[in-house]
Amino acid sequence: MIGLLQRVREARVEVAGEIVGRIGPGLLALVCAEQGDSEAQADKLLAKMLKLRIFSDEVGKMNRSVQDLDGQGTCGGLLIVSQFTLAADTRGGNRPSFTQAAPPAQGERLYDYFVAQARAVHPMVATGRFAADMQVHLVNDGPVTLPLRIAPG
Repeated sequence: MIGLLQRVREARVEVAGEIVGRIGPGLLALVCAEQGDSEAQADKLLAKMLKLRIFSDEVGKMNRSVQDLDGQGTCGGLLIVSQFTLAADTRGGNRPSFTQAAPPAQGERLYDYFVAQARAVHPMVATGRFAADMQVHLVNDGPVTLPLRIAPG
């Protein structure tokens, strides 16, 4: 699975002008299932995402995870948005190929699994809508943007 994490001060997702997901400080996670991915890759991606120390501590060093965002035992938000275009292969020609992305049914199943697992372990989870035309608004904090890839196997 692929994740693109953005540390945000706030973020929201709109579908047809309606806000379907919103967070304050936390992580915007764009996620993509690839061919051959399973729940094991989803679990590894979520674990890495929750423990990644990319938030500043009291001396300004990136030393906190989204789970201990303010150092007081409270968590930052997670906004999880499906984005199959993360699997784009742009090596040939000018039109990206998306053949490495999981088929829609598999992608949706793994996205739903990922969201359910996130909600089971993290108290503040919002989402977009799978396969919808979404507008994502964010205030990137830093900016901090990190790619994560969990390969099958």
